[in-house]
Amino acid sequence: MIPFNKPCYIGKEDAAIGDAILKQKLSGNGAYGKKCIQWLEENMGVKKAMLTPSCTAALEMTALLTEVGEGDEVIMPSYTFVSTANAFALRGAKIVFVDVEPRTMNVDPEQIAAAITEKTKVIAVVHYAGVSCDMDSVMELAKKHKLWVVEDAAQGLMSFYQGKALGTIGHLGTISFHETKNYVCGEGGALYINDPSLMERAEIIQEKGTDRSQFIRGEVDKYTWRDIGSSYLLSELNAAYLSVQLEHAEEINENRLRTWEIYQNGLTSLAETGEIELPSIPENRKHNAHLFFIKTRDADVRGQLIQYLKKCDILTATHYVPLHSSVAGKECGIFSGEDKYTTIESERLLRLPLYYGISKGDVEYVIQSIQQFYAQ
Repeated sequence: MIPFNKPCYIGKEDAAIGDAILKQKLSGNGAYGKKCIQWLEENMGVKKAMLTPSCTAALEMTALLTEVGEGDEVIMPSYTFVSTANAFALRGAKIVFVDVEPRTMNVDPEQIAAAITEKTKVIAVVHYAGVSCDMDSVMELAKKHKLWVVEDAAQGLMSFYQGKALGTIGHLGTISFHETKNYVCGEGGALYINDPSLMERAEIIQEKGTDRSQFIRGEVDKYTWRDIGSSYLLSELNAAYLSVQLEHAEEINENRLRTWEIYQNGLTSLAETGEIELPSIPENRKHNAHLFFIKTRDADVRGQLIQYLKKCDILTATHYVPLHSSVAGKECGIFSGEDKYTTIESERLLRLPLYYGISKGDVEYVIQSIQQFYAQ
């Protein structure tokens, strides 16, 4: 069976975890945590990076930092994971879902513009599949209406928009190191602070609302409760695993991009005949091959293809059920404008196996099996 995903493993992670244990510092912000932070700041051009227990936790921190609350509205695509909405719904905000661009499945800036009201406080964009949104348009809207921009770049490490790393363009950005992502540590994430005015408070929120970070640096003689916060630190064991992945980031990235290109080239003939649609990467956007998807003609064909590939010992995966159609989505938010693409496109999308180390033979077998399905 060809799995849909395998958590990335280089082979040196065991030694790093063992070393972390020997150092006898297992909680957050130890030597390995600092090493990961330094890598992110130096290689991604981040003003300040913080490791978190998950991208979900990082998103929750953005909701606290932007002081979202009752009566506020947060605009985001409906086609996203629940964490994007949950983070703000937990603070009492109303979620305003908008439509996506079918080409990239990213949020449509024109729909964002139409959804802005006097209650809007945050625009939360999602860089689907590690392909950037139109950030120029988003930032222009934010500047015009004095709104915060949060980049949910969970899938976007090593992806760029006009030379800028995803997550570093808005006021705040979030990254995931969940086992399904390109660079992993089981469960983990990062928060990028791009607005200097938020840095001090971010440290306090991360440390349960205390000024413990300042105490450790010797800036205060004792630490106390200063603000609301929670336990938003990544364990040193997770950071040790992650540090190895980041050291090999280029190798991992190149391996995934090669696989992505094999799929793209191998399935072009089916796209040319109109049987499927392939991913499209807009100009000035560098992606990280987080996933490779195809779009079938409709949901029925997708279901038939899934079952056919399963009989061929190939596991594939659909993706998000649009949040505005869910029970919680209806309670916590509304859909602004017309759902022209979100639902219908989500029902056609199918993700193919793609992970670090998948063999060229397995990828070619997947392509061959898809071609056989359409040749029936």
